[in-house]
Amino acid sequence: MLETGTAQTGRSAAAELDRFDRTTSRWGRLTMIAGLLISVGGPVYLVLFGNLGVTSAQLWTAFGAVAATFFVIWLVEPLTYYPILGPAAMYQAFMIGNISNKLLPSALVAQTSVGALPGSKRGDLAAVMAICGAAAVHLLSLLVFVGLLGTWLVSVIPAELTALARVYVLPAVMGAVIVQAIVSMKALRPTLVALGVVLAVQYILLPLVPGLAMISTAISVIGTILIAWFTRKRAPRSAPAAPGRS
Repeated sequence: MLETGTAQTGRSAAAELDRFDRTTSRWGRLTMIAGLLISVGGPVYLVLFGNLGVTSAQLWTAFGAVAATFFVIWLVEPLTYYPILGPAAMYQAFMIGNISNKLLPSALVAQTSVGALPGSKRGDLAAVMAICGAAAVHLLSLLVFVGLLGTWLVSVIPAELTALARVYVLPAVMGAVIVQAIVSMKALRPTLVALGVVLAVQYILLPLVPGLAMISTAISVIGTILIAWFTRKRAPRSAPAAPGRS
């Protein structure tokens, strides 16, 4: 009786998670499309009806320049974030922004706190809830420290401290994210591969070919994925069962 009830509970939970994935995929796509239309609606209106004198050639030239600059980010970010965030949280993350310095650390901390592995169903749910909390805290912080106290805080913070913050805040945040990811994943081999690839790209490849600086991040990510895949620990294949005799 107990085993039957446990099995039924497990099947029910799996069905609910499947329904959750289908729902988030459907509404996530619709929300992203709506966000895209809203974000480009203003510029398109100005170009078409604002009499700004912008020609189609200038528009496509500008788009090509931006695409060439950010193409690497378009390629690298989904590959980098998806294994940790999962499908539902990816929609949230790309709609909210500040993924690497806010949402990704929140998801990693939440997954570690509840003992969930990144990439698991439990890890995906932890990432979703963590991003909801991070977004709420961010909005509240903006309201208090920027909307209400912003001018006063800027006036009382010494200029020297502001200059130091600009230099060291991003490395401090990214360093914490890297350490948290290493602690959460507990995968020594991919970690060593990633460190080796980054050091090789930074100190060997770029000095030899400086023109690759714009795509160095993509080279590091793709190189790490490929090397970690081919050097992974392969489980031995079990021998096929002997055919039964008639």
